[in-house]
Amino acid sequence: MSKVVELYGIATTSSRVDWTQTARRQQCPFLRRKCTKTRKSQPSLSIGTCTVSVGSEDRAIVICPQRLLERRQVFTDCLHLLQLHEPGNELHVVSEISVPGGSVDYFLVSARGGRVRDFAGIELQTLDTTGTVWPARQRFLSEKGVRSQRGGNVSKSYGMNWKMTAKTTLVQLHHKTATFEHLGKHLVLAVQECLMDYMRREFRFDHVGQARLGDPLHFHAYALRPGHNSAYSIELASRHSTDSGGIATCLGLQADANVELSEIVAALEAKISSETLLQLP
Repeated sequence: MSKVVELYGIATTSSRVDWTQTARRQQCPFLRRKCTKTRKSQPSLSIGTCTVSVGSEDRAIVICPQRLLERRQVFTDCLHLLQLHEPGNELHVVSEISVPGGSVDYFLVSARGGRVRDFAGIELQTLDTTGTVWPARQRFLSEKGVRSQRGGNVSKSYGMNWKMTAKTTLVQLHHKTATFEHLGKHLVLAVQECLMDYMRREFRFDHVGQARLGDPLHFHAYALRPGHNSAYSIELASRHSTDSGGIATCLGLQADANVELSEIVAALEAKISSETLLQLP
């Protein structure tokens, strides 16, 4: 069984696929254009690997963020976070916008008459590999009778960089969440279910509960399910949420204290009593 599970968006177990033509076209069905993952030594040649199998159980692991764009499901799953959206407004998806704390992959925007009424940021994160998947790609195509494209040692292997991927992701979220929290908007991290499980297991996530609309940061975890004709499809499996302080806790950092808020809360709590209860006539 090939270690490449999906190549150019097509399951490698699919029947009646012209792999020679697929490798020549290099089209990503999720971006609807040429795959953007290219070899540094051969920038005109894309890699095309969306999903690979890892371990003795051959678990399917998504390694390309664009794979999560299937059916644009990640965007429709964020519609409820556009609290100012109204019927008649247009919905837009805008990519790569810089904000304090870094760049955000996508924005789901509600607009009317060319004016933005509301928005939510969406980050796509999949697992990084240790080593390269190029040899596995080459072996698969060779098995399918596709003439080999030059470059790369086909004997090399790869692994999953779980720890670095998870930690880097959380550190970046720590900075970006504060921006969205200040704006009163939402930021969504879309990940595969296995990466979400790893973060919950290896970092402090006990305080991160089921999704609440009031939280600025939302985790959307997707499962990869086998479907018709061996094809795979993503499906929203779970939702969780927290705030910037919660992300700091995940990383074991000291959350920044909001002194003004804490002083006001303390003053209010010192004065509330049965005498201050609002009683309607």
